Amino acid sequence: MSSQMADAIRQLTQDKGLSKEAVLQTIEDMLKAAYKRTFGTNVNAIVKFNEDQSDVAIYSRKVIVDGVYDPVTEIELEEALELSEDCEVGDEIDILVDPREFDRSAIQTGKQTAQQSFSEIQKDSLYAEYKDKVGEIIIGYYQRERNGTIYVDLGKVEGVLPAKNQSPREVYKKNDRIRAIITEIRKSYNGLQIILSRTDPDFIRAILDLEVPEVYDKIVEVHKIVREPGYRTKIAVYSHRDDVDPVGACVGLKGVRIQAVIRELEGEKIDVLKYDADPRVFIKNALSPAEVTTVIILDEEKKQALAVVPESQFSLAIGKQGLNVRLANRLADWSIDVKTEDQCEEYDDLLAESRRQAQELFSDVEEYDEISNISELPQVDEDIVAILAKHSIVSIHDFLEMQEAGTLPDDDELTEEKLTALNALIDSLEYDDWEEDESFESEESDSDETDDEEIEEREEDFHDDEEYECPECGGVIKIDMANCPHCGVGLSFEYEDEE
Repeated sequence: MSSQMADAIRQLTQDKGLSKEAVLQTIEDMLKAAYKRTFGTNVNAIVKFNEDQSDVAIYSRKVIVDGVYDPVTEIELEEALELSEDCEVGDEIDILVDPREFDRSAIQTGKQTAQQSFSEIQKDSLYAEYKDKVGEIIIGYYQRERNGTIYVDLGKVEGVLPAKNQSPREVYKKNDRIRAIITEIRKSYNGLQIILSRTDPDFIRAILDLEVPEVYDKIVEVHKIVREPGYRTKIAVYSHRDDVDPVGACVGLKGVRIQAVIRELEGEKIDVLKYDADPRVFIKNALSPAEVTTVIILDEEKKQALAVVPESQFSLAIGKQGLNVRLANRLADWSIDVKTEDQCEEYDDLLAESRRQAQELFSDVEEYDEISNISELPQVDEDIVAILAKHSIVSIHDFLEMQEAGTLPDDDELTEEKLTALNALIDSLEYDDWEEDESFESEESDSDETDDEEIEEREEDFHDDEEYECPECGGVIKIDMANCPHCGVGLSFEYEDEE
């Protein structure tokens, strides 16, 4: 029996790829499970292997007592003395248990435990083997298909290729060779699941590692890959060496390298382009194979750009159902609007017309009606601002008034050239606000004269309505009467000047 056990252990380690320690642990768990099924507990079960692990035995460890309460964990002193003469109450003694005495249910429980343990050990072993292979290419063979999911025979394990990870160009038959990338590893009740993909951009990256030595050696780096599986792929690459063309390295002589990738993808179109840190250049490259005239950055913060192309290149830049520009957007991470040169000219004409209409609409609004100080003038020379401020000349009105009166300060720094430039700037703005004070004074003087005339007229009106007594008869007379209407005496009025 000992030789049979040694052979079984050796076969398990070779066929299942299990370690010797894992096999021994499984045998121990199996015996303890059968023991527990028989006695109700295994807390006192002791499994012992001989030195060369060619044999195994299970013992029941019991406490020596004077009066047994639990026969599974306790033994009478008299019975223990028959097994060992040196024992006494309180000691523990190991009693050999013959596994052949276990009933059928106990043996079945042991087998199930062993199978479950071997399954878990195998899953752990395979997981440790494959966990570091995520992102790598693996080769397997078509085994079966269920609900669109293809199951791939990978040798030790089974790979799963979900429908969403399959290219619409590809059709498989039984035993067809399948090359895919490992994207995920899952532990399931049935075993280890290796999730595969042929649509992941990293699948193309892994193929380039195999087909392009410069990519494998990190001389050429892949910046980003975007795909519409089955239709088109865009690959942005750059080189760490000036003497190595990254696009040429990936395409290969007469396209031999990129053709190998295209064949692997069942004829999917591939654009290899050069990455550039300048977004204008990169967007231009990303729209290949279309030829772009220019790229205009509309909003750098929001990453919005306009690509201008010739009329003949417009459909190529957009692509079928917008595929080319959509991939370019994802590759460059910009929102790209594509227009032809004629469309841009129309757009510029509309923009110019709208600006002209806006200017006409607001032509009566002074552009700089809030400027009052010299320092607020746009593009003013800071030197002359400082010189005038030194002499307490800050406002435009004060400057013009002093200049007209010839009272500007006599300062060598205040050159004729600087004054001419300042006056030219003021004249160019057509700014009239600094004349407001003068016009106000003029209006104020005009209003004063008007007020004096109105006062005189009011005084005249006031005197015309004033009533007096006739010095002769005492009747009521007014200033405009020459004779008294009551007695007929002649009237004469004399005025005293008011100071």
